[in-house]
Amino acid sequence: MTNAEFNEMFRKRTKDFGVRVLKFLSTIPFNTATKIMTYQFGKSGTSVGANFRAFCRGRSKAEKYSKICIVVEEADECVYWIELFEETGFGDKKELKWLATESLEILKVCSKIKSSLAL
Repeated sequence: MTNAEFNEMFRKRTKDFGVRVLKFLSTIPFNTATKIMTYQFGKSGTSVGANFRAFCRGRSKAEKYSKICIVVEEADECVYWIELFEETGFGDKKELKWLATESLEILKVCSKIKSSLAL
């Protein structure tokens, strides 16, 4: 698989992750706690894909490194919000399991990319 093919596949994967995050959040009942959790998880979950796209379009190694650092940070934040949903009992457990697995895999892949670009 070429870098271009991988980037295209991973752009789709991170966008699909963002879509699943938003669909998951639309099922959460509204209260004071979930207002905070859904807002923050929605921001970080969609930021993963947006910043991976920006990484792919980076014009220099430094710009690519900066963007992949954001992807790693946002994917790690997703893991945190998923843990909060799990521990508070909000949300479908099966979908949370999928989101947890996917966010960890995205985090691992992007951390590897980040370490290969280290300046």
